[in-house]
Amino acid sequence: MDVRSRNNVVVTGRHGAPVMMLAHGFGCDQNLWRLAVPALAEEFEVVLFDYVGSGRSDVSAWREERYASLDGYTDDVLDICRELDLRDMVFVGHSVSAMVGVMAAAREPRRFAKLVLLVPSPCYIDKGDYRGGFSSSDIDELLESLESNYLGWSATMAPIIMGNPDRPELAEELTNSFCRTDPEIARVFARTTFLSDSRADLASVEVPTLILECRQDAIAPREVGAYVHAAIPGSRIVTLEATGHCPQLSAPDATAEAIAAFARD
Repeated sequence: MDVRSRNNVVVTGRHGAPVMMLAHGFGCDQNLWRLAVPALAEEFEVVLFDYVGSGRSDVSAWREERYASLDGYTDDVLDICRELDLRDMVFVGHSVSAMVGVMAAAREPRRFAKLVLLVPSPCYIDKGDYRGGFSSSDIDELLESLESNYLGWSATMAPIIMGNPDRPELAEELTNSFCRTDPEIARVFARTTFLSDSRADLASVEVPTLILECRQDAIAPREVGAYVHAAIPGSRIVTLEATGHCPQLSAPDATAEAIAAFARD
């Protein structure tokens, strides 16, 4: 199957400029980057895509056994890299895609010059001294709610994830993005996302890395950003003056500038 059509790959920006790949998170697609892309496209050749099962990807290529772990999403990223012959690029991963980028860079390091981890979380569940922001029972309830009534879950959770109650149109957009995803695919992606534990992978990162966090984020609180920063040798951390878990929508200019500044440095 052609990877470009399978993953709805779009290449825009300055041809021949340094390459930047933007990877979306759970329940989203590449459209969530649209407000940040114009600024980034002025300096970079930007690669956008949808994971199989998301957005305008070829849903017929989705298989539960492939996407029941982060390895399947990592395979999607590396398939695109091979198809486009990408090397020494800047990878920007939103939410769970931050850990996908960490895993992909460990497997094929020559393809990655830098990583930008946008509101990352290597583990959402509190474990021992680690604080991921959720108890095991919290995550169990979240997944049970999603599986029993996905549309209702989407309408309830989108405002919490977006975190900008004064701008309800943002939560509405995220709700609509969730609702465009097949509930069975969303169930698998949610379990993969919220039950994953990638903390052990962080120490393997060898490329320059930026952690971008928001000053208030219900999904990836600042304790998590501090943990990721401490675990990745030589990493930088920047706190955006933004709230919520999708700053590329709520604060696109600041998000794009922080990404670009790190990429050009």
